[in-house]
Amino acid sequence: MSLNVPTFPELLASASRSAVHLEMRDSYAVDYEKGPFADWRAGVRRDPADRASWWRPWLDLIQETVGRGIVVRRARIVSEPVSDYTRFLYDGTFTNVAAGEQVRWLPRRRASDIALPGNDFWLIDDRLIRWNHFTGEGASAGGEVSTNSAAAKLCGDAFEAVWERAVPHDTYQIT
Repeated sequence: MSLNVPTFPELLASASRSAVHLEMRDSYAVDYEKGPFADWRAGVRRDPADRASWWRPWLDLIQETVGRGIVVRRARIVSEPVSDYTRFLYDGTFTNVAAGEQVRWLPRRRASDIALPGNDFWLIDDRLIRWNHFTGEGASAGGEVSTNSAAAKLCGDAFEAVWERAVPHDTYQIT
């Protein structure tokens, strides 16, 4: 069942206890990251001490959501050795953690026996899925929302299996 796709502020505002996000691609080419990724490739790095230079509306949203008592977790399944894009994500993940998100990394080789859905997703309170669709080149192909209980169970089970095996951000070493 596809519903109107809410904005991320609306999606996270609908959470009463949890919001989990599973990312399974090694590269994303979403429009808003082209500049920052190009800058990163040129050697620009965010200074953790200069919060004003990297704090942005997304991090405000996460901080507000966590502040309401919602547990926000993100798991990333990555190929190793990691892609440049994954290095870029890794280098910037301290911002997600600073906002209150819990983040873990799972090497793809350790995910082979986990039943995974075909797309990245957000799962809100184990009931509402926001699928993130991408083109073969990694550009956003839009989102879709579902309340299908079987799909929500698949997503919840997959996320928990990944989370259990994954390495917390502060101890994961990229290769």
